[in-house]
Amino acid sequence: MRIALFTEVFLPKVDGIVTRVTRTLDQLAELGHTALVFAPGNPPESYGPHRVVKVRSLSFRPWYPEIKVGLPTARIAREIAAFQPDVVHAVNPVWLAAYGVVSARRRNLPLLASFHTDVPSYTTRLGLSFLRAPSQGWITGMHNLAEVNLCTSQQMVDRARQVGIRVVDLWPKAVDTVTYHPGTRTEGMRHRLTGGDPGAPLVLYVGRLSREKDLDQLLEPMRRLADVGARLAFVGSGPGRGELERMFAGTRTVFTGYLGGADLAAAYASADVFAFPSTTETLGLVALESMASGVPVVGADAGGIPFVIDDGRTGFLVPPGDADALTDRLRRLLVDPVLRERMGAAARADAEQHSWRAATESLVRDYELTIERHEGRRPVPRLLRAKHP
Repeated sequence: MRIALFTEVFLPKVDGIVTRVTRTLDQLAELGHTALVFAPGNPPESYGPHRVVKVRSLSFRPWYPEIKVGLPTARIAREIAAFQPDVVHAVNPVWLAAYGVVSARRRNLPLLASFHTDVPSYTTRLGLSFLRAPSQGWITGMHNLAEVNLCTSQQMVDRARQVGIRVVDLWPKAVDTVTYHPGTRTEGMRHRLTGGDPGAPLVLYVGRLSREKDLDQLLEPMRRLADVGARLAFVGSGPGRGELERMFAGTRTVFTGYLGGADLAAAYASADVFAFPSTTETLGLVALESMASGVPVVGADAGGIPFVIDDGRTGFLVPPGDADALTDRLRRLLVDPVLRERMGAAARADAEQHSWRAATESLVRDYELTIERHEGRRPVPRLLRAKHP
């Protein structure tokens, strides 16, 4: 099968969406399929056997400089015509991937769209609340041009249906249990993350440092947990890093910046508990990676996080914004090694059930369903028909 994949984010950027896309591309290659990836920013020319088309883009300044907004160009049309895809996959259709939606409809190609980011909620967090309603209408409209829509958690399937997105199904969660493993824990990384005090209890967060992640909610719990000598490590970076560094000044907090590969795996496994206060996650892949590393997660009972955490077994869910509950659950895991070990083992066992191969095989079945549905779909509207092949 030949898949034209449009994504709003790609390498060298690293986040949950990029991880899902790259892991999926790995598995698609092993299953004998070929993809042509359209990506903004400065992506590599290829990823494995799959060619990557760099699309002209602009930085989403000043609100989120890391995000590159892909722009339509004539080259995209030429590349699609030459590639002759069997199906088009629009990953998070907002800008570039939305053009992928329009391009597929113009050329009467089977179209699958996947929902990964609750963009309307992000607009509020970024101080752009006037864009919330129009962005929701735009995203719903883009998804409803697809034969199949996928979400990465059951909670987001329900959310998508609530905002009017039709024909929605689940793209199963998955995690790399080989890279992320309890055995990658090291004393050196523990020393680094605790600021030179490896015997201290260690709370970890991995991911973007930005307002929509609600990381300010960790400040009060860490102040209260000073009585047990707890340390906090932020692994990652983003537009909110400077603000967080000022906010957490005077606390036992380490900012490492981005880590990858063996260092990232070691960071996960070297922590005692993973803290995830975000309320805007559609899944929370970092929580799955922590669980695969044998580290229990304390997360907000919101978005897609409840799809990952089995409350009381693999970690704890807490009401969003409840500092008392967050502090209590973190404390219980930090001071009780028996509870921490039991939950960590259960988290690892849960993660082992979710492979990238199984998730990608499910996606391929959805590609096939997309093609089947497209064969019976009404003709493409005249205004969207391509003027050129």
